Amino acid sequence: VKGADFLVEGASSIAVKFNISQMIIGLTIVSFGTSLPELLVNITASFKGNPEIAIGNIFGSNIANILLILGVSALIRPLPITRNIYFSEIPFSLIATLLVGFLANAALFSDINSLTLSRLDGIILLAFFSLFIGYIYAVHRNNLEASAPEEEYVSRDSIPKSLGLIAIGLVGLYFGGEWVVNGAVKIAGQMGLSQTFIGLTVIAIGTSLPELFTSAMAAYKGNTDIAVGNVVGSNIFNLLWILGVSALIRPLPFDIASNTDIIMIIISSALLLFAVAVGKGARIVRWEGILFILVYLAYLWYLVQRG
Repeated sequence: VKGADFLVEGASSIAVKFNISQMIIGLTIVSFGTSLPELLVNITASFKGNPEIAIGNIFGSNIANILLILGVSALIRPLPITRNIYFSEIPFSLIATLLVGFLANAALFSDINSLTLSRLDGIILLAFFSLFIGYIYAVHRNNLEASAPEEEYVSRDSIPKSLGLIAIGLVGLYFGGEWVVNGAVKIAGQMGLSQTFIGLTVIAIGTSLPELFTSAMAAYKGNTDIAVGNVVGSNIFNLLWILGVSALIRPLPFDIASNTDIIMIIISSALLLFAVAVGKGARIVRWEGILFILVYLAYLWYLVQRG
C-alpha cells in the first residue's frame, strides 16, 4: 500500500513539473510500474513451460482491472472519464483484446495443429504496442499547452525526490506482489487446483493488487485521472506488451475454453462504456462500482463451476 502511495505521489509531482497531464502519466509510467508483477509471472511461466498460467494471468488480470479495481475505486470516489479515454483508449483496449483472440484462434503463422500464440504473433502484438506508445506521445505533444497542472496538484518535491519516490514505490509494489503470488500459489497448489484456474483467479488477483492499491490511492487523493488511466493503460500493456514478450520467449498453447475469458474482457469493457453513457456526466458513480464488483463475483463463481 505504501509503495502505491509513493508511486502516485512521485508520478503526480513529475506530471506537474513537466506539464504532463495526469492521464498521460497514468497511461504510461504508472501502468508500466503496476504491470511489473504480471510481467514477472509471465516471463517465469514462459521459461518454465507453464503457458496456462501466462495466458490465464493476463486475461484474469484484465477482467479484475476493470470490474474489481474500477469498482472499488468508484466506491471511494466517483471516477470521471475523459473524452480521450472514452473514445480512444477504451476502444484501443478492445481492439487489443480482439487482436489477441484472432491471433490465438486463427493460427495463421504456426505449423502446429493446435491453437497457439506463436513468436510471430508476439511480434505483431509488440508492433501494435509501439503504435499505442506513439499515440500516447502524439496526444501529449498536441495537448502540451492545454495540460497545465491544476493548483491543488502542485508539489514542492524536487525531481530527484520524485524519482526516488517512484523507485521506492516500484520496489514496494514488486516485492509486495511477488510475496502475495508466492503465498497464494502454494496454498492453491495444496488444494489441487488447475494452472488455468490459478492463473485466472489467485495469480490474476495477486498481480492486480498493485493496480488496485494504486488506483484506490489515486481516487482517495483525488487524482482520478491516474486511477482510470492506470487501469486502461495496464490492460493494453498486459495484452500487447506482456503477452507479446511471453510469446517471443516461448509459443503459448491456447485452450479454446479461454475464448470465454476473452469474451468476458469484451463484456467488461462494454460495461465500462455503458456505465459512462447512462450516468449523469461522463463518470462511474458508486452504484455502478457496486455493479462492477457484483459482476466480477459472478465471474469468479462461473470459474469455480467451470473448474
